[in-house]
Amino acid sequence: DKPDRPSPWLIFADLCLLAGCLPAAQPRDFTAKDIVYLHPSTTPYPHGFKCFTCEKAADNYECNRWAPDVYCPRGTRYCFSQHMMKVTGESVSVTKRCVPLEDCLSTGCTYVKHEEYKICTSCCEGSICNLPLPRNTTDAVFTTLSPLNKTQRLSQPVLLTTACLWLGLMSQRWATLPRAAGPDS
Repeated sequence: DKPDRPSPWLIFADLCLLAGCLPAAQPRDFTAKDIVYLHPSTTPYPHGFKCFTCEKAADNYECNRWAPDVYCPRGTRYCFSQHMMKVTGESVSVTKRCVPLEDCLSTGCTYVKHEEYKICTSCCEGSICNLPLPRNTTDAVFTTLSPLNKTQRLSQPVLLTTACLWLGLMSQRWATLPRAAGPDS
């Protein structure tokens, strides 16, 4: 038996590739269109976001490790974290979820003396911003990316401008009114 020999065409193609006589395929740059094509946005609604989500996990690692990768439902805007720990700082349970504003109004730490536990709660705004745990009053806070009440911030300058314009008009009007003759005239 003779050993199998490669075909003459295969030998020719190999030699041409080595010698550079065949045009090589040019790599192309990865573009934004490729990103959209390969990783289409699955945001279920505008400004959709995700939070780490778990219910009474043993610690932060177990919570974040098994947190489902899903978008938060409409009506929620913040990521909530509640950390229950022993007075020694050892985690007892971790709960994280998507919440509306109302659930973020009482952040901070409380002590449950009869059970010797400390519970710290924090909220944050932004996709998966609730990675770390609140452990003390310094990190048990409510952090936002934007002001809570934009209309209040806008209305103060508008009110001040309106008041200044009104006072300016009134002072002009006051200056043009005829003056009554007083006892000294």
